[in-house]
Amino acid sequence: MTRILVTNDDGIHAAGLKVLEKALEPLGDVLVVAPDSERSATSQSITIHSPLRVYAIDERHYAVSGTPADAVILALHQLMKSRPNLVVSGINPGANLGENLIYSGTVAGALEATLHGVPAIAVSLASRKNLDFTIAAAFAAELAAKVMREGLPPGVMLNVNVPRGEVRGVRFTCQSRKITQNIVHEKHDPRGRPYYWQDEQVALENVEPDSDYSAIIAHEISITPLQADRTDYPSLKRLAGWTDSLIIPALRPEGATVAPVSAAGGDF
Repeated sequence: MTRILVTNDDGIHAAGLKVLEKALEPLGDVLVVAPDSERSATSQSITIHSPLRVYAIDERHYAVSGTPADAVILALHQLMKSRPNLVVSGINPGANLGENLIYSGTVAGALEATLHGVPAIAVSLASRKNLDFTIAAAFAAELAAKVMREGLPPGVMLNVNVPRGEVRGVRFTCQSRKITQNIVHEKHDPRGRPYYWQDEQVALENVEPDSDYSAIIAHEISITPLQADRTDYPSLKRLAGWTDSLIIPALRPEGATVAPVSAAGGDF
């Protein structure tokens, strides 16, 4: 039996989640495990300073008092009897493009699955107005079927963004560099104390032609492969030449030895 785990960062009752679940049902047995309320912009944070609670809505829907990453961890290691064939996170109302995907709980839910060796997709609709998830859900189902047939490279997930309105094609893209400007609005409460709202402004004139932003501007679906391994291997090779110059004799007196690290974990 094909098993699909669905999660999101907008909460168990989000409209995009329900449409996604329905679109995936023809592909296999779908289980929904999602936060009990909105957890947008939580990135891949997990809950370690308070207990997690799971609320069973029915046998196929569970709400978790935590983040998307928490939901995936609980699903994989507690709620599911066997490993899923795929995890799909979404559908998020609003794009997850460029540096914003670093903060995204939607992307984090999929990336958490990737860390556990499960193929995963994150799906977002690049709009927050006049939301219609129909095309995004249909494409998510098509891509999910393809991934389950063909597989993904180890440690790689797919970040999908679907444009609003007309879709003119599909493009595999790179993550855009930062083209947004952070804006902080200062306001004052009734007692005169300052508080702040964060916002951003996108500089579309700086969009790279092969990026996720470029595809959305062209009304194309953007698919960006993301890897869990964040090591930059070209830099690793180049910077390794710094090693000798970074050894400071004063930090290692003559005759001193370095204590071995315990295989059982030790200080880690």
